[in-house]
Amino acid sequence: MSENINQNAQQEELLSRVGHMTRLLHDSLRGLGLDKLLERAAEDIPDARDRLDYVARMSEQAAQRVLNATDVAIPLQEMLDAEAKKISANLHLMQTQEPTVKQYRQATAQMLEYLKLVSNNSMQTKSHLMDIMMTQDFQDLTGQVIKKVTELAQNLEQQLVQLLIDYSPNEIKREIADGLINGPQINPEGNADVVADQGQVDDLLDSLGF
Repeated sequence: MSENINQNAQQEELLSRVGHMTRLLHDSLRGLGLDKLLERAAEDIPDARDRLDYVARMSEQAAQRVLNATDVAIPLQEMLDAEAKKISANLHLMQTQEPTVKQYRQATAQMLEYLKLVSNNSMQTKSHLMDIMMTQDFQDLTGQVIKKVTELAQNLEQQLVQLLIDYSPNEIKREIADGLINGPQINPEGNADVVADQGQVDDLLDSLGF
């Protein structure tokens, strides 16, 4: 009986301590303004993941369409090549001897059939080449998606770096005041006291011990 009471008391104490730690963490995050940042990240990151999944699907579909069109177009051209070699062999044979009227008519008929084949296969090949060209349209859409995801990543990085600067120790602030105090900027030209590139971000993290 006493053991059960002790276990219950320990569990209540554990829950109480966890609750206090959770409240402390929550209050600290809210006091630093991190709650909104984390909330925004919780919303944006899944959206970014979905966008990248969309890019992957579109890229895979485009690649498959290109492969399918190529698989059909290549045999069409191989057929033309094979028939051209047959005609070439017959013409060379006719050059070595005086062709009969029958041979001449057969060669003429063969040429006419080949021209029909060239026209038909060329039209089909053109259609498949157009299909390959149309598959490249996905780059316009996926390019926009990738741009948005990149902007999201840059924005999160900027906010996190600025947060580190704002709440870094005073001695660290003095060390980075000349080049980093304004946080990351999109266009650092003409302004020396900003985070201009990834190297400066790495320097900031190193100075803070991360």
